[in-house]
Amino acid sequence: MTDEERDRFLREPRYGILTLLRIDGSPIAVPVWFDWTGQVVRMFTSAGSPKIERLKADPRASMLVANHIAEHEMWVSFDGIVSIHAEGGIELAEKLASRYWDLSDPDRQRTLESWRKVAAALRILELEPTRIRTYKDEVPAA
Repeated sequence: MTDEERDRFLREPRYGILTLLRIDGSPIAVPVWFDWTGQVVRMFTSAGSPKIERLKADPRASMLVANHIAEHEMWVSFDGIVSIHAEGGIELAEKLASRYWDLSDPDRQRTLESWRKVAAALRILELEPTRIRTYKDEVPAA
């Protein structure tokens, strides 16, 4: 998979599966919205999320982004370190909401408005990859 193919794949609205480590060292995976900047994977969460405490204890993470059922098999995996940022959470939440949701839906609008009311409590998680793998990296050459 070329960088251009990877970036095109990641621009589509897909869920990422973020895997972190619990305090006892066991893994836990959760679906997340994400934005790939070409250098880092950006996500948002609330300051009180268990993700924050897990990352403070161990910032290592992995995120897998997979194809939709109707597509040919394809995926991208990021391994790296996650940093937590207090600024910009609501801006990322709004950007991703418009990517993942139909914002003409009144329920979605209400949810977005509830996030705006707690904007100061939103955090950005940035996964800086130390390794990026793709489906094509794992397929044996013919």
